[in-house]
Order: sequence, then structure tokens, then C-alpha cells
Amino acid sequence: MNKVEKEEKKLIGGWVQAIGTVLSALGNTPHVALGSDIKADLKLIGNGMQATGNALQVEGISLQELNSLGNEIQAIGNITEVASLQLPVTDQVKSLLNMQGDLLQALGGSINFTEEWQKELTFEVVYNGFGNLLQVIGNSLQALSTQSTTHETELNTIGNWIQAAGAIMTAISENIP
Repeated sequence: MNKVEKEEKKLIGGWVQAIGTVLSALGNTPHVALGSDIKADLKLIGNGMQATGNALQVEGISLQELNSLGNEIQAIGNITEVASLQLPVTDQVKSLLNMQGDLLQALGGSINFTEEWQKELTFEVVYNGFGNLLQVIGNSLQALSTQSTTHETELNTIGNWIQAAGAIMTAISENIP
């Protein structure tokens, strides 16, 4: 695959992931006037799109290209969340799978954040770096929400939207020359 094809794949993957995070955030926002079936579908489609977007950005896993490893780990986290939505398991297992999926996404984003700051400082690096940091914060809040008994909905909603903002920033970074 040549350089232009790799860049196009990263660009498409970034926007697929960003759209997926927004759809998932909409599905996880209690005050959005949608039926519960539509919200469940948005969560499922959103996480599937996030996994697809991250997978598209994987070029090969090596210690020299840690962003690919981070994207792969994020994709696994999204697949774990899809499993929680689709498997016939107890609510306790669903909650555990959601938390594990969010933590895997946060781990992948942390790897990408760390890798980004090893590069020469450019607008692309700043957008991508802070976008990844926001995704890590958002995913961490979502994971924390599974352990909270008093503020679960609020933490989850805020975490989803912070993650979505970060994903949009990382997608925008792919458009910066």
C-alpha cells in the first residue's frame, strides 16, 4: 500500500470512528427524545463503527508504530462493548464487559497519546494528541460510571460526549496538511 492509500485509510478510519462515537453518545444521552430501541441501536452501531474506524487505521503492529497497537486495542474495546450489547448475559456481566471495553479503549488512546507527543510539534500533533487525551478521559469516565451508584447516568453521558469530542479532533487532525 502506498503512502497516499495509507493516508486515505487513516482519514476514512478517523471519520468512521468519530461518527461512531457521536452515534454512541446520542444513544447514551438520557435527555435525547428517542425510543429505547433506537438508543440501543445507536449504541450498537456506534460501537461497531468505532471498532471499524480503529481497525482501518491499523497499519501493522510493531514497536515502531505504536499508534497501530493503540488503535487495535481501542477496536478490541469497542468489540467488547458490542458483545455486552448482543450477548445474552446478566446485567452484572454486561456492566463488567462495558467497563472492560471502556478501559481497553482508554488504554489504546493512552498509547496513541503517548506516541503522538514523541513527534515534532505541529498542529496535527496537537489536535491528535489532545483528541486522544479527551478520548482517554471520556472512556475513563464511562468505565467509572459502571462503578458509581449515584451518578452513573451523568458520568456515562459526560464521558461519551468527551470521547466524541476527542474522536472528532483526531479525525480533524487527519485533514491538517
